[in-house]
Amino acid sequence: MNGLPDGPVPVYDVELSARLPRVASAGPVGSTDAPSHARLLLRLHTRPLSDVVVPLTPDGLEPEQLAGVLTDVVPLAEAHLERDGLPAPARLTARGLDDAGVLPRCLQRRQELEAEGPWATVLIATHNRPESLVRCLDSIARLRYRRFDVVVVDSAPASDATARAVAAWQQNHAFPAVCYLRESRPGVALAHNRGLEAITGSWVAITDDDVVVDPYWLSGIVEAATSGPGVGCVTGLILPAEVNTAAQNLLEQFGGYARGYQRRSVNLNGHRPDDRLFPFTVGRLGSGANMAFETALLRERGGFDPAMGTGTAARGGDDLLALLRVITGGRTLVYEPTALVWHWHRPDYASLRRLVHDYGVGLGAYLTSAIVHEPRLLPDMVRRVAQGAWHLVGRSSEKNRHKQVGYPRELEIIELAGLARGPLAYAVSRWQHRRISR
Repeated sequence: MNGLPDGPVPVYDVELSARLPRVASAGPVGSTDAPSHARLLLRLHTRPLSDVVVPLTPDGLEPEQLAGVLTDVVPLAEAHLERDGLPAPARLTARGLDDAGVLPRCLQRRQELEAEGPWATVLIATHNRPESLVRCLDSIARLRYRRFDVVVVDSAPASDATARAVAAWQQNHAFPAVCYLRESRPGVALAHNRGLEAITGSWVAITDDDVVVDPYWLSGIVEAATSGPGVGCVTGLILPAEVNTAAQNLLEQFGGYARGYQRRSVNLNGHRPDDRLFPFTVGRLGSGANMAFETALLRERGGFDPAMGTGTAARGGDDLLALLRVITGGRTLVYEPTALVWHWHRPDYASLRRLVHDYGVGLGAYLTSAIVHEPRLLPDMVRRVAQGAWHLVGRSSEKNRHKQVGYPRELEIIELAGLARGPLAYAVSRWQHRRISR
């Protein structure tokens, strides 16, 4: 979400085919801690269309008032309804958009897949966050797509707290089945590779322990995975679960994790995006908190680079390399916004500083590892150095255009310093991995 105001911003999930909700008030006039705006995710037939920030009043917004505020979403709804073969609405009212009394094509397709779609495995790597993991598992249990199981990998745990939490959770839930694994060596890529050994599904859907998945998350992944020949990877929409602090707001300005509301299929064979830095900028198509792979393809590629990711000297980049290698290997990556997860941003500035630094290190490590794994990419990468530099520091570049006045210069310096450290960090991480794997 971009263009957020200062202060807390409550989140609303609005289905436009149902009666619109009442949006809470801004609180007493003159209040300094009450929200002045609300953030709304707008859906139609459960599919995300857009998100908007609306101003709040002391009396709140009644459904009729909200309908008046949301007039700009009607063209998006019309396009969706046209694809579904349904009549366009005359206008948005407090009752929402009329559904014409028929099941939309998109939901017909979903019902078919939920009954006959491929078996999938959800893979979660976790590190010393049992409470957060349980929250994630609770959301996974509410998935509408039921043809799946779960693998949890406990990465370099400091205690048995996560093991006990998973056992207690499974005892209270008949579905889904959860396989618990322990990986003593640190690093999220190592944890994912450990989990890959236990995957039973033809597709593996990977998420993090600090997210809550939408009930239609796995449905969206399966829809995209079966949308055409050659699909090897699916990424999805990542939205903030809350934006209540300045640090959370700054993370959204930094770029956040959302990548838009239109499905996109990209490859090297006729479906290149309008991006001069493609395929190196795969981060514009998704990230590790929400990605899925054809299991056979991921195994064929050797899984994830164990010298990368959170928990290693490289700090990150494992997800980007995996996405890149799907594309350079001749397969198609599909970005599907219906595959939605809600991410809990760290609330404090110190955590944000570490995150931005680690992002920079991980980006540098990723670009280095791309050449290690795909040496043929080096000439293409060298030719794009100037464009890449503009992407990183240009004020109007796609990366920086959402930063508001007052965005800390310190964070930009920290990120670039991390980027410069990335190649050496990757080399150190490879050496460390070889040493601990002897």
